Amino acid sequence: MDTRIEKRVGIQATPDRLWDVLIDFPGWSRWNPYETDVEGQLAFGAPITMTETWPDMAPRPVDGRLNEWQPLAQLVWVEKRGWLFSTVRYFEIEELDKGSCILATGMMFQGLRAELFMDKHRGVIREALGDICDRLKVVAEQG
Repeated sequence: MDTRIEKRVGIQATPDRLWDVLIDFPGWSRWNPYETDVEGQLAFGAPITMTETWPDMAPRPVDGRLNEWQPLAQLVWVEKRGWLFSTVRYFEIEELDKGSCILATGMMFQGLRAELFMDKHRGVIREALGDICDRLKVVAEQG
C-alpha cells in the first residue's frame, strides 16, 4: 500500500525563480534544515545523496536516484530503503498566474514496512514539510 504526506504553499515568485532555488542543491541549507549536504546532478537516473534529519529521528544518509524532473515543474527522487520499503520524495511547481505559483512538496511511502514507518512518524514529517514550504517561500520571494 502506498501512503503520502504532502504540504502546499502559495508563493509570489515565478516558476523560473522556484526552479533555480530547487536545483541549487548546495544552497538547500538556506531553506531546508531537514535534508542537508545535498549532492547530485540534474539528470534522469542520476544519484542524489543527502543527510535526512526529521524531528525526533536520528540523522541518516539518503542514497537516492533522480526519477523524474521537468524544468519549472517537478523534481522527484526515489530511495529504496530495504526489501519492503521505498520512498518517493518530490517538489512540484504549478504556475497560477504570472509571478505566482503553488509549491507542493511531499513523500510517498511504498511497501509493507512503509506503513509502519508512516504510522509512527506521519505527524513530525508533515510539520517538517510545512516548515520546508514556509522557508522556501521566504527565499524564493526575496528574489
